[in-house]
Amino acid sequence: MNVMKKQTLTINQTLLVGYYAATVLFLAADYLVGFNVRLSFLDGMPGWRALYYAFCVGCFLLIWKRPAWASLVAVCESMVNISGLILDMGIRVITLTDAAIEGGRPPVTGEEVINFLISGTVAYYSLWARSRLAARKLSTRNLTG
Repeated sequence: MNVMKKQTLTINQTLLVGYYAATVLFLAADYLVGFNVRLSFLDGMPGWRALYYAFCVGCFLLIWKRPAWASLVAVCESMVNISGLILDMGIRVITLTDAAIEGGRPPVTGEEVINFLISGTVAYYSLWARSRLAARKLSTRNLTG
């Protein structure tokens, strides 16, 4: 008889599962309304953006199946996102020309700032949750050892 043990999610895992489940809302805001606050560094690359959204859905499925990996997955994905933002904005700032200043896109957009805030918060929260879990395991081990 194979009885599956029901997993209960911690509040940290629940929040991260919810964040990745919201990928569908970010996708809808991006493609239907043109408000891209999840992957703004891929604004001019629709193929890569679609692939990254698929990657985010994969992150959701992974942490849904393995909730213990939620913090690790969120830290890794957020770091990729933040790195892309830094490269995208950094290149635009370094190569800023008079033509870009006169009529082009500003070096940093509001969507990119929101994207930084979202990804940075998720990365910070995930690291905090992981370190808190590690500290709890260590203190439990010291009490029983």
